[in-house]
Amino acid sequence: MSQPVVHFEIVGGDAAALHAFYAQLFGWKIEPRGPGGYGLVQPSGPDGITVGIGSGDDGDSRHVTVYVEVPDVGTVLDRAEELGGRRLVGPDIVPGTTIELGQFTDPENHVIGLTTATTPDQPHARSTP
Repeated sequence: MSQPVVHFEIVGGDAAALHAFYAQLFGWKIEPRGPGGYGLVQPSGPDGITVGIGSGDDGDSRHVTVYVEVPDVGTVLDRAEELGGRRLVGPDIVPGTTIELGQFTDPENHVIGLTTATTPDQPHARSTP
């Protein structure tokens, strides 16, 4: 896959409850990484992807979003709009990182996230052998 899924996030109303649920269900170790109780689960092997779990900005936004790694977030957002999608966010840099993010909806309103290639020291990075 030339533009792989590299991250997904699970967002709900109660970050602590979600952390406890997924930690107990899958044995995930969730590391605090941001506001709203946002935490990251790092992959355990070279083929895994990171998972973000937290609360929405309004405390009640519930969603699961996948993030696709692309060479240029802005270009892909423009193309998504040309194809009938709608830009939601971005491109924006995550504060304190070099990670660029964007989001769009497809023609049926599914939210898809975009991110540029990252390095292993960045939170959304794919593990590399």
